[in-house]
Amino acid sequence: MNSLDWAVLIGYFGVMVAIGVWSHKRVDNVSDFFTAGGKMPWWLSGISHHMSGYSAVMFTGYAGIAYTYGVTSFVTWSFPIALGIAIGSKLFAPRINRLRSRLHVASPLEYLKNRYDLRTQQALAWSGMLLKIVDVGAKWAAIATLLSVFTGVSLNQGILITGTITAVYCTIGGLWADALTELGQFVIQLLAGVAMFIAVVMELNDKGIGFLDAWDRPELQGHGEPLVGPYGTVFLLAFLFIKLFEYNGGMLNQAQRYMATATPREAERSARLSAVLWLVWPVVLFFPMWMSPLLVESQKADGSDSYGLMTEQLLPHGLLGLVIVGFFSHTMAMCSSDANAIAAVFTRDVAPVLSKQARAWGERSGLIAARVTTVVFLGLSMAVATQVNSPTFKDIITVVIKWVAGLMGPIAIPMMLGLLRPFRRSGPTAALTSWSVGLLAFWLVNYPISWQIEGGVPLQYQVSIPLAVSLVLYIVIGFIKPEDTPERLAVVERINTDDDGTAAAAVPAPAGPVEDVVRAKD
Repeated sequence: MNSLDWAVLIGYFGVMVAIGVWSHKRVDNVSDFFTAGGKMPWWLSGISHHMSGYSAVMFTGYAGIAYTYGVTSFVTWSFPIALGIAIGSKLFAPRINRLRSRLHVASPLEYLKNRYDLRTQQALAWSGMLLKIVDVGAKWAAIATLLSVFTGVSLNQGILITGTITAVYCTIGGLWADALTELGQFVIQLLAGVAMFIAVVMELNDKGIGFLDAWDRPELQGHGEPLVGPYGTVFLLAFLFIKLFEYNGGMLNQAQRYMATATPREAERSARLSAVLWLVWPVVLFFPMWMSPLLVESQKADGSDSYGLMTEQLLPHGLLGLVIVGFFSHTMAMCSSDANAIAAVFTRDVAPVLSKQARAWGERSGLIAARVTTVVFLGLSMAVATQVNSPTFKDIITVVIKWVAGLMGPIAIPMMLGLLRPFRRSGPTAALTSWSVGLLAFWLVNYPISWQIEGGVPLQYQVSIPLAVSLVLYIVIGFIKPEDTPERLAVVERINTDDDGTAAAAVPAPAGPVEDVVRAKD
């Protein structure tokens, strides 16, 4: 990097902070901070939903998969996400929007105390927060890895730089700042992605390699196969099912995008836009990665540095800075949206149970608590990021695929299926059993059982078995021990029926229903 690249990078950071400061004026209460007051346009929600699913892991972990295996990186990652969101646009998006508009909640998990009970809500809230800390930690490590390639700064310095900048804008501006910065990041990503695509095509032409000819080269042997290596049919089906829940709200931050729109219909349109973007745009981003074995030789066994090396080699200064900004935009978009979601869960679901003072928070004190929680979450995730590549977590892609995908299912099953009428018989027993046994299945498959098998349990079973166990138990227990009380059925009906078509109401703060439940137990 030279001074021009640094100017582009510093200018980007400055714009992100400025957007946060401007968004601060639109945040008057907890509703504005967590759900944009239900006033976000569907197209902005859709772009934000799309961008909040990316991170620099795509340019490290998935770049390594593309370098090693080829097009399976698209077939087993972005394609299942696109299909899952498309299905969820009808199945989940309108219902999640009604959580805010009809049940008047600000956290995606807030409705669980009435849909199941307080114990279930707390179990899912705590496990979801802990998982998100690990997930976001991997994202910080990914962007710090790329930053070290280009600038030579250490991993910990890179984590501190990106985490601090993100903390500033998302803490003062809330979900509005997240969405508006994600819109700007989408434009930057578009320019950077097209620039890299053109640079790779020109380099291949200089080497006398056409698009069709490239796939016949020895370096790309087998790279045109959609399912190869550990990424086979079972993995694809498991990932599709996982992404159906994860990207429609199971990981919380995407649920907020649906809640932020004015009506269920706009939430549905938001999801459809995100699905189309996930189907089309990653092809442009992945193409240079697929061609990377023809252009660079990775210095890492997993190929995770291949995209960074190729960028340094092919792009002139200025454009190099723009692509680096694109790396940052991905990670900062996802991490800031995660921070906002976890702050919502803690301040709306957890804090009122832990503290009587929290139940008495007004608009100002609730907003201060939300901002403090956001900073604390980012700090914890940055601390975890320093441990990525340690014996505990191993490499970045292991954290993202094995830990996050494997643990997400047991948490998301009760939350997401609890929205749907066909599962109205499943109550607290089904929810808690499916959650706890699913987590146990994850531990057994990945550790005791894996230790007894030469080569370990295949990846597709590591991520799919916990979700399958949770799903089966949730459904079966619901039939064996139905707990569909009139109060729980009323919650399900309100989520599944429309209003009179008028715009949704904003969320009142603080969350009264949480207070009522807790006081009743005091």
